[in-house]
Amino acid sequence: MQIEDKMNFNEKVYKLCSKIPRGKVSTYKELAKALNSKAYRAVGNALRNNKYPNIIPCFRVIKNDGSIGGYCGKNPKNIKKKIFKLKLEGIIFNKGKIDMDKYLYKFK
Repeated sequence: MQIEDKMNFNEKVYKLCSKIPRGKVSTYKELAKALNSKAYRAVGNALRNNKYPNIIPCFRVIKNDGSIGGYCGKNPKNIKKKIFKLKLEGIIFNKGKIDMDKYLYKFK
């Protein structure tokens, strides 16, 4: 039995999220697909409950349409932090959205 077999859903989401490289983003949908699931909202719930956002880079996960989504709950101050962190990594926003062709990271 492998370690991944013993991990719960949230732990699997966090492990995958940790693989998103600097300067790239992924989506709730991409994370779910990588877990062989369609539980996009469950991915969002897992990330919202991330107790270590400075270690597990959940700010790199956005909506499928390139819009920002949430970060550490729905507090507007947290959304500003997410945008700030993404911009620090060189991600450019155009009319509030991210160019998915340029920045999307897909799991292999």
